[in-house]
Amino acid sequence: MLLGLVAGRLRPYRRTLALVVLLQLVQSLASLALPTLNADVIDNGVLRGDTARVLTGGGLMAAVTLLQAAAAAAAVYFGARIAMGIARDLRSAVFRRVQDFSARELSGFGTASLITRTTNDVQQVQTFAVLILTMLVAAPLMCVGGIVMALDQDVPLALLLLLFVPLMAGAVGTVVLRMRPLFRGMQERVDRVNRVMREQITGIRVVRAFVRDRHEQGRFAAANDELRTVGLRVGRLQAVMFPIVLVVWELATVGIIWVGAHRLESGALQAGSLIAFLGYLLQIMMSVMMVLFLMMHMPRAEVGADRIREILDTEPTVAPPSAPVRRLREVGRLDILAADFSYPGAEEPVLRAVSLTARPGRTTAVIGSTGSGKTTLLGLVPRLFDATGGEVLVGGVDVRAMDPALLARTVGLVPQKPYLFSGTVATNLRYGKPDATDEEMWHALEVAQAADFVRKLPEGLDAPVTQGGGNLSGGQRQRLAIARVLVARPQVYLFDDSFSALDPRTDASLRAALKAETADAAVVIVAQRVSTIRDAHRIVVLDQGRAVGSGTHEELMRDNATYREIVLSQLTEEEAA
Repeated sequence: MLLGLVAGRLRPYRRTLALVVLLQLVQSLASLALPTLNADVIDNGVLRGDTARVLTGGGLMAAVTLLQAAAAAAAVYFGARIAMGIARDLRSAVFRRVQDFSARELSGFGTASLITRTTNDVQQVQTFAVLILTMLVAAPLMCVGGIVMALDQDVPLALLLLLFVPLMAGAVGTVVLRMRPLFRGMQERVDRVNRVMREQITGIRVVRAFVRDRHEQGRFAAANDELRTVGLRVGRLQAVMFPIVLVVWELATVGIIWVGAHRLESGALQAGSLIAFLGYLLQIMMSVMMVLFLMMHMPRAEVGADRIREILDTEPTVAPPSAPVRRLREVGRLDILAADFSYPGAEEPVLRAVSLTARPGRTTAVIGSTGSGKTTLLGLVPRLFDATGGEVLVGGVDVRAMDPALLARTVGLVPQKPYLFSGTVATNLRYGKPDATDEEMWHALEVAQAADFVRKLPEGLDAPVTQGGGNLSGGQRQRLAIARVLVARPQVYLFDDSFSALDPRTDASLRAALKAETADAAVVIVAQRVSTIRDAHRIVVLDQGRAVGSGTHEELMRDNATYREIVLSQLTEEEAA
């Protein structure tokens, strides 16, 4: 999974990759040549008193060392560039796939997990890519080359390597196998820490209002301790690996010197060859250390790659049509025909055969108790998720067959929880229409009853807006969210309880201004307050996912017990009449 994920994104970097391989080859060959050159200097220069041979050999060794250093530095530089490019491509691919997810997939993965996968998991893969690109050629070539060159120096001594190298590889492999499940647990606990912290930062006002600081501190401490526990177990295993390698290497060095001393005494081996052999042993050990370092990062990178692949392999339930319709049959018409919606594995559907019709210049309202499916019903229109039964038609065309860009231009949704992006008032208003003029934005603000408070801001339309609109009140955020949709001028307006934070006077003024603004568009309003929807041309009453009534306010008060109960819970008989 990990190697496939990395290799699948190497195609744009083929030329750079070939250069990295060439540089690593030069680096490795230069490293392998140095002990042999050193042996020649000792045997034919130092021991024979040939100063010229020493100077010539030393100069050649210096040149080879410089070549090795330059090739190694260049290989690391270009390898790091490739790895960062792969990480950039992975983040982009994950972001694009998440943008295609419906609300169903987003809730399935969770916000905290998606953030961790896009940042931390991609970072783990990038680190592994740097290591493999800078060690892929050098480590095996130095290991195999070191063994071959050691055999060339002295065969009996080289036979000792057949004992120590497999011993080292077996010990390291055992530790790595135990590390992999721990790394998966670590990433899951990173998700939990992110989730708890995100909840606490987002809900800090609620935490302080209920004086639950210590409770939340305990939740975070528990999540943090779990991550610490797994991290310590991983750290203990990592701490064991390097001592194992060093102990094996020291034993090999002692064995080689002991055997080599006897061979030197018998004249079967020269001093330079023994020193060269020790040099090749060091190179073999260094190559094993490089592989060890790579294997230490490999389990966590594999887990990260698996989690990234889960996102990339998840097909969105809301998929664009293969042959999209790019023209509507009618303007400003919405029909929801016997729509059903169920979450996967749910025992009961959220919506059951709900029908709704909205026409240009007319307002259709949806009301019902909490959990009756009002927000879900509106979410079917812009395809936040697709109906599992029935049809949703906009302009006489099934939304599942419409071009997504056309659907976005045709339908404007003001969500239940208005969200503003960091930037300015103008950048938020232009979100639905990038080329909107100042006049269009001020007009939308006037209709949304937001122009007065925007004018009072020192920078006006250029006034800063923090992430989520945190520097604005709830009512101001709602009005700016309404103005943002008004700037786009869609043919179908969906207001999902978008007036709840407004005082009754502002609510009434806004609805009055909307009538003229939306005269040629269909308007659907979901609301909890009866005063917001009582003047609608048609009111649909939902109860436990079913439409249990439809009509005007007067008709429903007379004939529908569910609607009458909702109204009388907010108004007196006289006010309702």
